Amino acid sequence: MEEVGKAKVFAFFDDTKKIKQATNSEIRAGDGHPVSSYLELAKKVAELQFYNQEHVLFFRGQPTDFKNSARNTTLKPSILRSDPEKPLIPPVPEELRSRFEELKRYERRLMETLEFSEALGRQRVARHRLLRWSILQHYEKCGTPLLDVSQSIRIAASFASVGRGPTAFVYVLAVPNISGVISASAEAGLQTVKLAGICPPNAVRPYIQEGYLLGEYPEMPDFEQKQNYRHYEIDFGRRLIAKFCLDLRCFWADPDFPKVARTALYPNSRDPLFKLLKHLG
Repeated sequence: MEEVGKAKVFAFFDDTKKIKQATNSEIRAGDGHPVSSYLELAKKVAELQFYNQEHVLFFRGQPTDFKNSARNTTLKPSILRSDPEKPLIPPVPEELRSRFEELKRYERRLMETLEFSEALGRQRVARHRLLRWSILQHYEKCGTPLLDVSQSIRIAASFASVGRGPTAFVYVLAVPNISGVISASAEAGLQTVKLAGICPPNAVRPYIQEGYLLGEYPEMPDFEQKQNYRHYEIDFGRRLIAKFCLDLRCFWADPDFPKVARTALYPNSRDPLFKLLKHLG
C-alpha cells in the first residue's frame, strides 16, 4: 500500500497542543499525543477530520504501541505479525507459508459449516474470498491479511482499554473516500470492507461495533503473492495520521461517555454466528 502523508498531513503530534503538519514517519516514530478524557479525544478527532477532508478516518485501539526495527509504530494484519518473543524480526518464509495454508483450511471448514447449517448468506460467502477472510478475522479464528478497524471512536478506545497498564493507544488511519460495501483504491493499494454490509445477518458483532476491515489491493491470497511485497510495505502504519496516548487513570471518568463492556467487544455465546463457528477452533 502507499504511504499517506509523504506530503505532510495535519496531525496532533506528541506534546504539541495545537494541530500541525507532520509526515507519516514523524507520527509513527512519536510517543503519541496525550489525551486525558473521551471528550477530549472526540474533539481532537473532529479537528483532524476538518483539516484532512480528503480522507475518511478509521480508528483502532490497542493496549500497546508495537514498534518495528526502525522504531516506528507497526499495524500489520494478523497473518503477517512477528512472534511476540521476537517483535522486531519478520516471520520467516516457512512460517508465512504455513499460516497461509492454515487460512485456506479454515476457509474450507467455514464454507462446510455454513452449508451444513443452511445459514443465510452462505452462497455469498462461498463466492467471495474477502467475505470468508472477514468472518474469520472478525471472529478471531485464524490470521488473515486484513486489519480490524472501526468508525466508532468509543469502540476503538474501549478495545484499547482492555489492558492492565495506565496508558493505551488509539490510532487514526486515513483511507481514500469509500463508497458501497467494498471500496478499492488502485492508487493507494488499499481496499476497505464494511462488515455490516457483507456478513450474514446472524453475525451480530459487526453491526454493533461499526466494524470495517482494511486490506491490500489487489488481494494477497497466498504466500506466493506475498513474496511480491517487502515486509514494510504491508503495514497499515503507513496510513497513520494520528496516534493518541490515553491516560486510563482518568479517561473514562465522565459518566456521560462510559466504556463499552468487554462482553460487548469480544465474541461470546450471545452472538449466533459465534456459536455456529465455535467448533472451528
